[in-house]
Amino acid sequence: MAYSSEKTQEKRRGFLDPRTKLALVLVLALFVMGGLGGDMLKPVKTGLSALPFLLLLIERQWKRFARGIVMLAVGYGLLFIMPYLPGALNYIALLCGGILTRFVVTIVMGEYLISTTSVSEFISAMERLHMPQAITIPMSVMFRLFPTIGAEWKSIRRAMGMRGIYLSGTKAGQVLEYQMVPMITSSVRIGEELSASALTRGLGAPVKRTNICRIGCRVQDGLLLFLCLAVIAIWILELCGVTLW
Repeated sequence: MAYSSEKTQEKRRGFLDPRTKLALVLVLALFVMGGLGGDMLKPVKTGLSALPFLLLLIERQWKRFARGIVMLAVGYGLLFIMPYLPGALNYIALLCGGILTRFVVTIVMGEYLISTTSVSEFISAMERLHMPQAITIPMSVMFRLFPTIGAEWKSIRRAMGMRGIYLSGTKAGQVLEYQMVPMITSSVRIGEELSASALTRGLGAPVKRTNICRIGCRVQDGLLLFLCLAVIAIWILELCGVTLW
């Protein structure tokens, strides 16, 4: 007899397996953000850069998709107008545009990974990869830390707005005092609570934990993992002096 929790987990199951998402983050970090492969892999990097935005559309993450597109457009816009700017503005536009065009794609992929992967799914994926607990436990805490800190930051901003404190005029110092200090204090408290929660859930126990979440590779996972391996193979062939185009 199937439990209702199993049915619920099946409905909540994401489009990709967590291990596929981690592989995509690693490949994007190496080839798009890190620039591995140089200009020879530029067509490949262009195709890789479109993957995070396509995945966000599939998961209906409209706000993250729009924010990533805007930041990427700003980066390419700065690179486009860079030759027409005088003096120091030229270098500033080149620096900001280069950082945005390289970093935004990987950051968007990281946001997709965090927003569409639960802690249970991540831990289950790490266990299937036979990762040691010294890596699994800190990363699982980080998975919950960033969304919790984001929610806490929004709550503090709303509370300050109710008190008439905004980032404008002579009240900028008050913003630093009344938003940053509570945020630092809340971050320390959130970290302690998440660490205690992880230990309560038995993450540090010597016995193997059980999970009811459903993970596993499907057709789309196989295709994207094959794409990651193909990119690495093309890079190795390039190092060996083989030109494919």
